Amino acid sequence: MGLVPHGPVRAVAAIVAGVHLEKVLRYPGTPAAVAALLADPDFIAEVCAASGALEWHVDVTGHASGAFSVVSSRHLPAEHVPEPARRLLGRNLKVRESDRWAAPAVDGSREGSLDLELPGAPVRARATMTLRPDGAGGAVQVLHGEIHATVPLVGARVERTASGPLLEALDQLEELAAARLRD
Repeated sequence: MGLVPHGPVRAVAAIVAGVHLEKVLRYPGTPAAVAALLADPDFIAEVCAASGALEWHVDVTGHASGAFSVVSSRHLPAEHVPEPARRLLGRNLKVRESDRWAAPAVDGSREGSLDLELPGAPVRARATMTLRPDGAGGAVQVLHGEIHATVPLVGARVERTASGPLLEALDQLEELAAARLRD
């Protein structure tokens, strides 16, 4: 009888724990220039296309000079998803990302949040973000968050699997933004 309470408690702990997400992106432009890119629907569409998305939709509210939010939805092929997850998700993944940025401070820095979900799948990532000057004429974006998968028994594995593509997508964002900012 003593073992019964421990099983479910451990499963809940694994679901709640999540995978920690921490990423630093460096840009060769001021925070204002980076914010202008992140609020540009054409740039976000370029990011979606570069990610291999089959189709996408981008909605920007507000303007880079103040507070703004960017919501993008994209359909990605699930070919790189491990087979057990592919059975759950299907041939294509729908990814919905919502980025919210506060108005800039006097030095150009700003705070934000990222919420990423796969509608119909039990996976979600949430992070806080900061964008600030790096002291050398560029900007640094720092993300701190968690990836959670509410899948009994294999949630931690799903979270670890999801973290790789998310970190790769952030690397890709950094590269595309750097290329645009250098032009």
